[in-house]
Amino acid sequence: MPDIKFDSKVLEDVKDALDDHADDMFRQRKGRWMAVVELAHVERVEPGPDEEKVPSVKLRIVAIEVAADDYSDERLRELQRGLYRLRTKGGTLDGELDPDIQQARDVLKHGSGLLVGPQS
Repeated sequence: MPDIKFDSKVLEDVKDALDDHADDMFRQRKGRWMAVVELAHVERVEPGPDEEKVPSVKLRIVAIEVAADDYSDERLRELQRGLYRLRTKGGTLDGELDPDIQQARDVLKHGSGLLVGPQS
């Protein structure tokens, strides 16, 4: 299995999206932020047939949007949990019978609506 590496180059659009959060990120040493991230393939290393090296793929963050409030943060966490459930239980007999899997599919299917704040 290839190693995954992240490219440290920060694209201007990514920097712009993070600018509003930079002060908060600086102040909170143990902070965590939920975000929607788009990754792009940048480079791959495929060792020769007689090399004892591990192949690798390098990824770069090409787009990011960070949750700006508790409501958006919780909605992204819900989507993350849905993706986790699909990855870990999906395709298994138990998973197909598990109501959590159907709920995860429903959350992901309608996930974009979860990111819109409550209507006033």
